[in-house]
Amino acid sequence: MILIFQTVLLFKRLSIYKFGKKNKTTIKDIANVLNISTAAVSKALHNDSRISEKTKKAVRQVAENLNYQPNHLASALRSGKSKLIGVIVPKTNSNFFSSVIHNIEEGLNKEGYNIIITQSNESYKKECANIDALLFTQVDGIIASMANETVNLDHYEKIKAAGIPLITFDRGENDLNVDYIGIDDYNSSHIIVDHLVEQGCKRIAHIGGFKRTRIYNNRIRGYTDALKKHKLPLDNELLIESSLTKEDGRAKMQDLLNLENRPDAVYVAGDYAALGVLELLKEQNISIPNDIALVGFGNEPFTDIVSPKITSVNQHSYEIGRIAARTFLEYEGQQEIKQTLKKNILEAELIVRESSKRK
Repeated sequence: MILIFQTVLLFKRLSIYKFGKKNKTTIKDIANVLNISTAAVSKALHNDSRISEKTKKAVRQVAENLNYQPNHLASALRSGKSKLIGVIVPKTNSNFFSSVIHNIEEGLNKEGYNIIITQSNESYKKECANIDALLFTQVDGIIASMANETVNLDHYEKIKAAGIPLITFDRGENDLNVDYIGIDDYNSSHIIVDHLVEQGCKRIAHIGGFKRTRIYNNRIRGYTDALKKHKLPLDNELLIESSLTKEDGRAKMQDLLNLENRPDAVYVAGDYAALGVLELLKEQNISIPNDIALVGFGNEPFTDIVSPKITSVNQHSYEIGRIAARTFLEYEGQQEIKQTLKKNILEAELIVRESSKRK
């Protein structure tokens, strides 16, 4: 009888707060419903061993019913830790970046961290704003892949000055002197050119990213050195820089087709641009790979669906995400964060498909 009365009383209190309250729920609101102290509520929410399981369960139930959301900023100011990690990527609609994010989150969630995802959309200005917002939120660290427009690194130096770990992946710069995880972009180009030469290609074009971005510069260097290795002519009109969008792929491929001496193979530094190349070649009834062989980069899911299927480089997004999370966790508990340039470089894997397979 007493238990029933207590349950009815709790329901009445809960109803008053749930339907009568307009402002954001606080710990004090939960305490008022349960008729306990705010300190007890706080300890229960943090799974303090000094609080009984019965009280913890009641607190969690009321918190859920009142849609209580923890104030991470206030918590960070009190404890010095927010248990939040910022993740910055150029775009989230890429399988590579979404897979990296998934594996970062999975690794950090196991250790009690949540992530805040931001995207730069390849904009330097937006990247700066994202970093300012994450620092204001008192994140415990930032894991980032840089925008194509980024040249000035001052906004990344802000992260280091804040005394929290900065981990970069895929796109990062040596000058930052922080941890970096990625694939061997230089050797990737060698693997691609070697494959195309094996297929009988002799005039290989490269639609690359902008040289100002380290990974694309490394791919370009690998491409030119691989041509020299095979004693193939290095023709400047066959090397084109671009933003690597699908539209770029179409436009740059048309430029190559307009040449008096067309290429017999095209290596594209991004799968979306490679898709644009594929579409244009098919529209103009150019046989792939017999007339022009095609290789992309990134191993996006569509590369295995389109016809012909596109040969592409697997960037090991799963491993990069896991290593990025693990690298951050290595700094956990350190009073002073001291970082140096530490690279974790993975070997690229060429997934050979119909678009380049002549033999």
